[in-house]
Amino acid sequence: MNGDLLLVILIIVGLIGRSPIITTAACVLLVVKLISLDRYLPAIERRGLELGLLFLTMGVLVPFASERISYKDILTVFTTWPGILALSGGAIATYMNGKGLDLLKIDPQLIVGLVIGSIFGIIFMRGIPVGPLMAAGITAVLLKIFTFVADRIS
Repeated sequence: MNGDLLLVILIIVGLIGRSPIITTAACVLLVVKLISLDRYLPAIERRGLELGLLFLTMGVLVPFASERISYKDILTVFTTWPGILALSGGAIATYMNGKGLDLLKIDPQLIVGLVIGSIFGIIFMRGIPVGPLMAAGITAVLLKIFTFVADRIS
């Protein structure tokens, strides 16, 4: 399928699914292609995730910069159940991201399923795409569970 046509389809799907992120991303990439800046696509692919994560991280850190989070707030992270669970959740998420990266190194064609699954999640479940590593990490865990169950059955 022609890449331009696929981007137009993604724009339509994003509009129908009311997903401005998919629509905007597909529009920007289509413009890049239409004005013959294709040579920058590999750089966008290589650095786009890093740039997106940079802005995501900056957005999350704004309460620190604007001093809306105090030392007392930080202390409660270590002394309350929700705080301890948040610490645990962050540690587990980064561990899963590492497993996702390992999985993508072993089986890079899985990125197609992760991207399509992310698009479905954005459109139909109103999810927010924060990167393929977490999706790959969850996939790695699901593959382990599936393999474990399949080995028990056979």
